[in-house]
Amino acid sequence: MIRPARPTWFALLTLALAASGCHEPSETSTAPSAASSPGDSAAPSTNPPPTVTPRALADLPEADAKATSESDGVTLKKVKYDELLSRIASNPAKPKYTIVDLWATWCGPCKENFSHVVEMNKKYGDKGLAVVSLSFDDPAEPKQVTEAEQFLREKKANFTNYLLDEEAGVGFEKFDITTIPAVFLYGPDGKEMKRFTWEDPNDQFEYEDVDHAVEALLAGKPLPESPRKKKAQADGEKPKAEDAKGEK
Repeated sequence: MIRPARPTWFALLTLALAASGCHEPSETSTAPSAASSPGDSAAPSTNPPPTVTPRALADLPEADAKATSESDGVTLKKVKYDELLSRIASNPAKPKYTIVDLWATWCGPCKENFSHVVEMNKKYGDKGLAVVSLSFDDPAEPKQVTEAEQFLREKKANFTNYLLDEEAGVGFEKFDITTIPAVFLYGPDGKEMKRFTWEDPNDQFEYEDVDHAVEALLAGKPLPESPRKKKAQADGEKPKAEDAKGEK
């Protein structure tokens, strides 16, 4: 389990790895003491607040749809990992593609970029894309769940919102990632087609990459290659090609 970063070595780690995502918070850090020092509060995106629990969402069952209509159209529903995959594959709406955005209230970059998820729903929701947000907040912490629900309402996230109902760390293990935000793209059969993560310090995705991928797929085109990876490969191949010519 990776503990929340401290301001001094966090900056060095960021420069070394170019990784600015959020890792799994340590169990001891979820309830910060009242006597915490000013230095400890200098990294808001990596020092997670208390955890949260969800509510029903309009997704598949009629009960969820009813819960949504009774509120403001934004709900949060607990879901197990396997159940999530099953719902994606058996969605009665039969979308062409589904994106799942992994986020948490204790992840600054996740919240900063969440507006992109909302915009993609507005842009592609009626064109065959199902948008799902999956919170990695702790379902055992009512306060954090409330914060997650409030954030979703503020962002007007009128789409499927889930709270991963698993033990701490399981979400990272199941999705085989070490940091969030991350976006997973699934086909109509529920199978993963592409993942957008910050695992590779040389190829950290931007939400525009997700938008371009969705736009291409809905237009019947192949998935576009990462522009950063393509450039890195080109930069790496040029010297090798020149060296090969020199050897001849």
